[in-house]
Amino acid sequence: MRLQSYAQEHWYTGSGEAAPLFNAVSGATVSEISSHGLDFHAMLQHARTIGGPNLRRMTFHQRARMLKALGQYLMSRKEELYAVSAFTGATRTDSWIDIEGGIGTLFTISSKGRRELPDASFHIEGDVEGLSKTGSFVGRHICVPLEGAAIHINAFNFPVWGALEKMAPSLLAGMPVIVKPASTTAYLAEKLGQLIVESKLLPAGAFGLICGSVGDLLDHLTCQDVLTFTGSAATGFKLRTHNSIVQNSVRFNMEADSLNCCILGPDAAPGSDEFDLFIKEVSREMTVKAGQKCTAIRRTIVPESYTQAVIEALKKRLAGVKLGDPAVEGVRMGPLASRGQVKEVGARVDELKQAGELVFGNPSDFDVVGADREQGAFFPVLLLHCPDPLRRDQPHDVEAFGPVSTVMPYQTLDDAIELAKRGRGSLCGSLFTNDDNVARQVTFGLAPYHGRLLVLNRECAAESTGHGSPMPQLVHGGPGRAGGGEELGGVRSVLHYMQRTALQGSPTTLMHITGEFSKGAMLTQDRVHPFRKYFDELVIGETLITHRRTLTEADVVNFAGVSGDTFYAHTDEIAASQSIFGKRVAHGYLVLAAAAGLFVDPAPGPVLANYGLDRLRFVKPVYIGDTIRVRLTCKSKTAKEPREGEVPQGVVAWDVEVTNQSDEPVALYTILTLVARQ
Repeated sequence: MRLQSYAQEHWYTGSGEAAPLFNAVSGATVSEISSHGLDFHAMLQHARTIGGPNLRRMTFHQRARMLKALGQYLMSRKEELYAVSAFTGATRTDSWIDIEGGIGTLFTISSKGRRELPDASFHIEGDVEGLSKTGSFVGRHICVPLEGAAIHINAFNFPVWGALEKMAPSLLAGMPVIVKPASTTAYLAEKLGQLIVESKLLPAGAFGLICGSVGDLLDHLTCQDVLTFTGSAATGFKLRTHNSIVQNSVRFNMEADSLNCCILGPDAAPGSDEFDLFIKEVSREMTVKAGQKCTAIRRTIVPESYTQAVIEALKKRLAGVKLGDPAVEGVRMGPLASRGQVKEVGARVDELKQAGELVFGNPSDFDVVGADREQGAFFPVLLLHCPDPLRRDQPHDVEAFGPVSTVMPYQTLDDAIELAKRGRGSLCGSLFTNDDNVARQVTFGLAPYHGRLLVLNRECAAESTGHGSPMPQLVHGGPGRAGGGEELGGVRSVLHYMQRTALQGSPTTLMHITGEFSKGAMLTQDRVHPFRKYFDELVIGETLITHRRTLTEADVVNFAGVSGDTFYAHTDEIAASQSIFGKRVAHGYLVLAAAAGLFVDPAPGPVLANYGLDRLRFVKPVYIGDTIRVRLTCKSKTAKEPREGEVPQGVVAWDVEVTNQSDEPVALYTILTLVARQ
């Protein structure tokens, strides 16, 4: 059966000659793949003119809820994905990383969007910047969705996770996506695409799928499009230098396979917790997904005196790994993705052997459980030892993208850092040590060359997600050989698909553009107290200026008694006179409490609760006898997602400025209140 592509809300079967795709376990033909006949320009235009506007009409919160719903739908159909994933040679654990790990990314990015982005179609970044002496001319930054399409070209090893981890931030940003999976495992990506379309949760034009070649798609990219790529550095270079990408300054993000390292600290001697954790992690990273992970440990860096102990411990652990059909009980590692991959990994191992010896495994003599070694894409676990890694280039230049790692010794910690850096840029590195001084030295030695660092010891091991697991909350990518790109990282990843624009103008104009009050903007006042108004009635810039209150000696003494805060600056006249204040001052939190007493309307009304306080600064001391007043201004409003049985409500942010009798600010902060909606 030939795979189909999804374009312009229709499924298309490619015409002409098609390439066969094989079951990695049995070698049987699974399907054929071809994208001949697709109109790639029309596909792009449909995404830009239909999908983009549909998504941009939604707010971040609406798009986030859409992602959550999609994640829930895919989770309910996950067994269908597991069934197809078996053709790739993945074990259940391997498939879990790909399938449920990918779906989990939807949930995380959705949650981040609802918690950290506004219920609006654009994002305000940073504070207002004063650009003039009197404050009548200011600037700030906004981020808006690009008006093109996000094209995601993915690798063969994670057809589900690779698609979803890029789709989630793209869709949350408001950009439609076109997914192009690697052909080898495209049958699993097609199944994912079918489920996404069947869910009917994405608006028209928001999703496209290309099974096969991208044809002339790249020729039609513009400055509003984004292209991402995961795969080999050679292919990435071809994409990066494509005429359209260069001439139109198309945003391009690349995540390439890298020679990731794992370092055993000098304190982690055999028998220590960290030594045992190190052996477990290296062996796991060698065998999960049969070593076909862009984050897998390729270079195992150990103290010279521990080298033999490490090799023996790894050999013992790897000897228990059964290779074969993952459907057979007890099999812990399946085949590579294709016979072509077997040939490629074998050739790279031959190059690595030029710098050392094979200490475990035999690529020409190994057992396979429940399958035919010659028909499937099987390759054994191989461990190499390079005794002089500072003088040999192969372990730092050659990657065998399979269950292969090279042990290399170091004499000093500086040598270990140098070995790690010789990978010329990696997605991730890990260090096993219980010495925090070692951790600090290695971290700052490796950080410029790595996108992520895992520092593991007995304290965090039980809950660690491991060396090879990119987390959606943290960035994924790395410099140099790793591609120089950056994915994930929570809201950071969303901003890759948005244009950051600097706005300049008067505070009032920028307030009306952004929907957020800032100092200097025109204020509006009403005879009705703002706490008597429902969420929908409040206007940005609406202000209450309170009456005044003088803070007395009795106030300070009573507050000290109630709070237990008897800090000398509030209670000891002699000590206070010798302090930076020169005399006794009121407690900062007494000032806040008194300010609340000035602006709060006490009767029951639309204000339901105090929700929090942000960015508090005490900018000038308040002395006994000073008189304060408050300016309370509606700064911004965010409607909350309605929940069953809950009063409809929103969060109102209030800009608070407390001043003294000389109209000098003494405290500045933002308070948040839950306010009922009508």
